[in-house]
Amino acid sequence: MTQPGRLIGLGVGPGDPELITVKALRLLRESPVVAYFVAKGKKGNAFGIIEAHLQGAQSLMPLVYPVTTEVLPAPLSYEQVISDFYDQAAEDVAQHLQAGRDVAVICEGDPFFYGSYMYLHDRLAHQFEAEVVPGVCSMLGGASVLGVPLVYRNQSLSVLSGVLPHDELKRRLADADAAVIMKLGRNFHKVREVLTELGLADRALYVERATMSNQKVVPFNEVDPMSSPYFSLIIVPGERWQG
Repeated sequence: MTQPGRLIGLGVGPGDPELITVKALRLLRESPVVAYFVAKGKKGNAFGIIEAHLQGAQSLMPLVYPVTTEVLPAPLSYEQVISDFYDQAAEDVAQHLQAGRDVAVICEGDPFFYGSYMYLHDRLAHQFEAEVVPGVCSMLGGASVLGVPLVYRNQSLSVLSGVLPHDELKRRLADADAAVIMKLGRNFHKVREVLTELGLADRALYVERATMSNQKVVPFNEVDPMSSPYFSLIIVPGERWQG
């Protein structure tokens, strides 16, 4: 019987190609199949990070999202459409694994930190050997670009989604020593309102596409909420500790 292949989740970092780890690079080069999630008509940030390291004999497996951020007409449900997509993607990857081929699924940032790989892991890790290689996540890339420590001494860090309702986001931010707010996009105006109401706007720092070649650091009060991209985040660092 053919020995099943391994499912390998590779974190390739937040954008700077030099932030991929030595282990991730080795496993990438050794994998006969390289899979990557991508929007229709796009190459994708994760693929751009690793493209120069690919070998000619490797098979590429783009997993193309049927939807991204667009609003679907009734009775279509985004949650159901995307769940069905992950089911099909898992079946497609499983065919390679059952045939004995390792599949490296590349993931921008870290596979288990808002990474699409995790949805394949949930569906396949109980059937096949799985290995996950951590990567530098976007919030750490953002902190390095902004040149700001996230937390001091005994402070705690909260990672929040901008998708949260206004009152829930406000409650969680009010209780945080320091925070990173992700998934901005259409939620930026709401997030700005919450930060202003809490008196945190002066501490808030904004960055787009941290560590990428087209990264952009903008003063928080000058950000255009209509053009805030998906690949952006806000950092509210902890109060400096005089150690």
